[in-house]
Amino acid sequence: MQISRRTVAFGEVMLRLSPAGKERLLQSSQLVATFGGSEINAAIAMAQLGAETSFVTILPDANPLTESCIGEIRRFGVDTSMILRGKGRMGIYFLEPGAGERPTRVFYDRADSALALARPGDIDWDTVFQGAGWFHISGITPAVSESAAELAVESIQKAKAAGLIVSLDLNYRKNLWKWGKPPIEVIPGLTHLVDILIANEADVRMGLGFDVPASVRPGFLDPESYRDLTRKVLAQYPNMQAITISLREPMPTGQVGWSSCLDDRKEFHVSRHFAMNQVVDGVGAGDCFAGAFIYGWQTFDSHSEALEFAVAASCLKHSVPGDFSRYTLDEIKTLMQGGPRGIAR
Repeated sequence: MQISRRTVAFGEVMLRLSPAGKERLLQSSQLVATFGGSEINAAIAMAQLGAETSFVTILPDANPLTESCIGEIRRFGVDTSMILRGKGRMGIYFLEPGAGERPTRVFYDRADSALALARPGDIDWDTVFQGAGWFHISGITPAVSESAAELAVESIQKAKAAGLIVSLDLNYRKNLWKWGKPPIEVIPGLTHLVDILIANEADVRMGLGFDVPASVRPGFLDPESYRDLTRKVLAQYPNMQAITISLREPMPTGQVGWSSCLDDRKEFHVSRHFAMNQVVDGVGAGDCFAGAFIYGWQTFDSHSEALEFAVAASCLKHSVPGDFSRYTLDEIKTLMQGGPRGIAR
């Protein structure tokens, strides 16, 4: 089954600068320049699967980086006709890849970006949502600035008024919430309006204020603890259709565990658990999960299949550098169905 209506994603796209390989920032004189951002990562993941996808953002006017960015997005099959130009600059984030016991670090430089300066009324949402069936946003947008938070509220309100399904990836980022209000005073107001909530345990704790069970140990997800947590969230937000919580687990063997659970009010689903031996780049994996889950929710016969598909897709994303997913529908289905690793013939 194919998705019959367009998906719209809205958020900030940034210039990503990172050293080659596993070097530390400025260890060498060169940085690799690409683009990325939560919502565009999700949009590209969907477009790679064949879904009709549009991306909405505001980029700086008369800027060669803007044209390069739009060209890159368009290359992945995402509609860029609704990207606006405005005052401000392109946000930047610096990524220092982790290795061994050294964690991956991200440094943001996005103050006064074009999206941070945007305000309600700057985007014609009636036109944006014409013919669309799904709207996706993340909790990063309201973290960027007060006016961006107001614009995020407006976008969700307009999407609901237009009859779209709305998904929110909570995506708590402690280094972004600098403009005055903490996320707990902003995110719950957005969450009351959404149909599908995508999160991890830190998002639920820091963004929504719920206690998160401590009964998670490497390589193991306690279904009853997470069933209790998801039921509490669904009870707090009666308009929500489903919540999914992803789990990234460092394991004593050096592997990284990856799995997820889903509560759709009817059943509690726990996905297959992947023990990844080598993580090339985990940035964007959660966004790939979101995009694949949105695709799967609309195309698979069961919600459990949608969950398994999203976990398999995001597992594969860990194996390629950069923010963007670069996997086909067939490749994801092969892993989802327990296909062999190694050389494909």
